[in-house]
Amino acid sequence: MAMEHEGGCVCGAARFKVTGEPSRVTICHCTWCQRRTGTAFGTEVVFEDRQVVLTGGEIGRYRHVSDESDRWLDVEFCRRCGSNLGFTLEAAPGIRTLPAGAFDDPTWIRADRYKMRHVYLRSRRTWSDLSPLVEQYEQHFRQ
Repeated sequence: MAMEHEGGCVCGAARFKVTGEPSRVTICHCTWCQRRTGTAFGTEVVFEDRQVVLTGGEIGRYRHVSDESDRWLDVEFCRRCGSNLGFTLEAAPGIRTLPAGAFDDPTWIRADRYKMRHVYLRSRRTWSDLSPLVEQYEQHFRQ
C-alpha cells in the first residue's frame, strides 16, 4: 500500500494530499527562499506532480522569475491566510514541492529515510545554526 500524507494551510481552507514517497527533501538557503519563508531557509519536500492533489477554493499563485537563471517558479499559497503551499519550477517540469512544515504530521520527514540536500549555501545565514553562544530553550523562555 502506498504511503499517504496530508497537510495544508494554517486556516484549513487549502489542503493537500500526497501518495507515495518523495524523491528528496531540499533545504534551500537562497535569498529568495529566505524572503519567501521569512527565515533562514526553505525546507521543501519534492514529489512528482501526479503524487500531489491540492484541494480548496482558496489557492492562489504567484509567478517569480529568478534574477539569476531567468526561469520561473510558480508559488502556491492560501489566499485566506497566506500560508505557503509549495511551488513548481520551469527548470524541473513534472515535479512540485510542498513545505515540510505544512504537513499535518511532518515527523515522517527524516534524513535517515530520504535524501536531503542543502542548496545555495553561499547565501546561508550563520545565525541559523544551534550555536553554543545562543540561548536554547525546549519551550518558550518565559515558561
